[in-house]
Amino acid sequence: MQRRAFLAATAGALAAPALRPAPAEAQSASRAETLLLVQEYGPNSMDMQGIGASQPVNGVALNCYDRLLSYKKVPLPDGQGHTFTLHALEPELAESWQEASDGMSVTFKLREAKFHSGRPVRAQDVKWSLDRAVSIGGFATTQMAAGSMEKPEQFVALDDRTFRIDFIRKDKLLMPNLGVTIPYVIDSETAKANSGGDPWAKEWLKNNVAGSGAFRVESWKPGVETIYARNDDWWNASKPKLRRIITRDIPSPSTRRALLERGDADVSALLPPKDFADLAAAGKVKVVGVPVPNGIWYCAMNSATGPFTDVRLRQAVAWAMPYEKIMQAALYGRGVVMSGAEGGPTTAWPQPFPYNTNIEKARALVQQAAPGGITTSVLFDAGQATVAEPIALLVKEALAPLGITVELNKVPGSNFRGELAKKNSPMVINRFAGWLDWPDYYFFWNFHGSNSIFNVASYQNPEMDRLIDAARFTSDAAAYEAAVKGFVGMAQREAPVVPLAQPLHDMAMQKNIGGYQFWPCREPDFRAFTKG
Repeated sequence: MQRRAFLAATAGALAAPALRPAPAEAQSASRAETLLLVQEYGPNSMDMQGIGASQPVNGVALNCYDRLLSYKKVPLPDGQGHTFTLHALEPELAESWQEASDGMSVTFKLREAKFHSGRPVRAQDVKWSLDRAVSIGGFATTQMAAGSMEKPEQFVALDDRTFRIDFIRKDKLLMPNLGVTIPYVIDSETAKANSGGDPWAKEWLKNNVAGSGAFRVESWKPGVETIYARNDDWWNASKPKLRRIITRDIPSPSTRRALLERGDADVSALLPPKDFADLAAAGKVKVVGVPVPNGIWYCAMNSATGPFTDVRLRQAVAWAMPYEKIMQAALYGRGVVMSGAEGGPTTAWPQPFPYNTNIEKARALVQQAAPGGITTSVLFDAGQATVAEPIALLVKEALAPLGITVELNKVPGSNFRGELAKKNSPMVINRFAGWLDWPDYYFFWNFHGSNSIFNVASYQNPEMDRLIDAARFTSDAAAYEAAVKGFVGMAQREAPVVPLAQPLHDMAMQKNIGGYQFWPCREPDFRAFTKG
């Protein structure tokens, strides 16, 4: 009784005041046009281009700013919403565009649109924004470079409504890269006027939105809540149906689930897989699950230092992995198993590797490489512990009979990236998803000898690099297929990374919530939500 009373009191305390106006008519209108989303944590900044921006800041960029382009929406097979395709681009701030005949530039014609300040959106704002993205450093600059946008000189404002990008090389990722949440268009005059002398207004934009998007930030209390209000002057004729979005930060997944089940919250994100599985089975609320494009849970083994420099030990781990147990005990069926492939590599990604659980094969390889056994450790992120910790425990259990003793190294989420950067962990349980859904994009970050932070295995192989680079920049379909099959096959044989499962990105919502839209950034699109 005490726990139920506590949950009831908590739910009441967390209900948004704006959802409870005094008159019944006002309450009805408010609830019909307001959505309450509960999540583990919210944005730590308003600026996704800024250094150290957390994952939810993508949601600010998505909903409060516009980009030149977006992606075509594709209905989900179950009819519960939409996903997207990167292979069909649609206008956003750019109402049209034309590639040069030599394929080395693209010119955009901007639509008539206004920033939240009332200023018209101009090509000079687009240039300043993209100049900023390639110059500010950190993730933003890295992401822009993934589409060969590297220098401010590439961006040219021809007049107030005409903008050009000059290519430094032909790169199929350049145009799709304009649709991710990094190259958003900022009200440059307002930002510069409040910059305090900083050429990129980093501090001011960290705490303020200067966009033209469908929503404004009405209130932001870091660690507590963010409230968004619809921008009724948005250029798009298809205005959002909802006037107000309240996102409340609630670390406890059990509290978020209780609020949803009681009907006190409309949408809940980032619950543990078991909760999503339970909610889907119960049928009281709607659960929408989208396989994360270009995403896998994996076990990486350090191929540069430590025991797993021996490929036989890496292959032994791949044969020992309890793939089905991981799917059921860690992901509760909310994913796609990545094991037991037959027939050789394909051009898809992610794709299963040819390993399955075969302890005899694993034991034989360990006996060849380390007959006395080894002691090692596995690193994982406490911030993803609801999935990563059960996986780590199952790996430890599976490897013990082979003479491989595994110690668990659980680090706080705030320190996890720093630990990865050290490149000294023998084994790592991690999840990675690339925004641009091509295998060569994934492999560039995770397997290339440039050894980015995402190359957790520190895998370096000149032949792998040659194949990845060939796939990235070729325009020949046959050459592309050969290169992709080549580097996937090499990864399968060398096994620096063992794919475990492609996860689902799950959202739970009341049955009267419609319009769910999944994008690469994996943050909710408030522009599309409806409330019946």
